[in-house]
Amino acid sequence: MAERIRLMDHDASRIVLETVAKMSSWGGELKPNQGRGVAFVESFGVPVAEVVEVTATDRGIRIDKVWVACDVGTVVDPINFENNVQGGVIWGLGHAINTEITYSEGMAEQTNYYAHEGMRMFQCPEIFVRGLENGHKVRGIGEPPVPPAAPALANAIFAATGQRLNEMPFNKFIDFV
Repeated sequence: MAERIRLMDHDASRIVLETVAKMSSWGGELKPNQGRGVAFVESFGVPVAEVVEVTATDRGIRIDKVWVACDVGTVVDPINFENNVQGGVIWGLGHAINTEITYSEGMAEQTNYYAHEGMRMFQCPEIFVRGLENGHKVRGIGEPPVPPAAPALANAIFAATGQRLNEMPFNKFIDFV
């Protein structure tokens, strides 16, 4: 994380990374079989950083916690803001874990949302959100938390198990509890 922060030459993005590092106590002690992964993205003009913490259990990977920091300029409605970020994280993690679109004869085999298992309630981690307000412009928050979820999860799994995941959905290669 320190190297990512050092290399970041965009002030607002660096602050987002520093904030998520503090929120997650990055670099602190972890229990055996635990790992943390970080990912950063600027999506729709919104810098977003996520840290995912997992535990490798005998039954599979358990996603324990997620920390998210993002700079939206101005948070208009704090409750809706937090709910949108949490929903985006769950959407992104669910797709990384379980969702795949396959094709046959040039057509998608999945015809509607019911074909995508997504993430179940018992799999949902505790999600901590911080919105940074470093400007007067109001930017959206619906989509920005989605893209960093999968790479942060893959990095956490690697930290916990040593296994690199380079293809989604991840449940092709490991189990989730």
